[in-house]
Amino acid sequence: MKINESWKEFFDEKHAFPQFILTVIFLSAVVFSLSRFIIFVESRQGVVLDDPLFHYFKAIDLNIPVFVLIYGSMIACFIHLLRYPQRLLFALQTYTLIALIRMLGMYVTPLDVPVGTIDLADPLVFVVGTGTKITKDLFFSGHTSTLFMLFLAAKNRNMKYLFFINTVLVGTFMILQKAHYTLDVLAAVFFSYGCYRIVVLVNEKYFGSGKIAESH
Repeated sequence: MKINESWKEFFDEKHAFPQFILTVIFLSAVVFSLSRFIIFVESRQGVVLDDPLFHYFKAIDLNIPVFVLIYGSMIACFIHLLRYPQRLLFALQTYTLIALIRMLGMYVTPLDVPVGTIDLADPLVFVVGTGTKITKDLFFSGHTSTLFMLFLAAKNRNMKYLFFINTVLVGTFMILQKAHYTLDVLAAVFFSYGCYRIVVLVNEKYFGSGKIAESH
């Protein structure tokens, strides 16, 4: 099915258009709130954890491959999901929920950067964060959770394989760079899966679209 036909069929469904518009508005509000919240987290003193893995190696600068994989995957997934509007909607809703849960996670677990870390030079976070260097948005890893969410949202099996491999690579790179604790990376996968399942179940219960997205 062509992209325009997919969107026409999607918007023909009851509640689809207002739900999509509200999702975009709420996502924008949450992302803005997250950018303000991260600045608050950055100004707060946190706890340095003793990660047992970090005793065995020095941090490696992997900023370039990390952000090539992250933003390349996000662009690829967006283009891929243009043919599957319901799945794209779920992806946006899941990202919104992940951002909300991350704010809660960072609030209740004030952490400081690992010893020997090499900062993540994320250009997008730097701009969104109004020029403040961000280092303490630790629990849980936003980059890892986002990539795993792309794996869950993708329809094509090859795309799923790609995003799963990229999730493993980026999660590993985060640890090797000591930009995140091992716990941050592992927890990100579970939180991402939980948020996606919540979105699917809520849509299935209230809009009857959960099973549709899972099967198309």
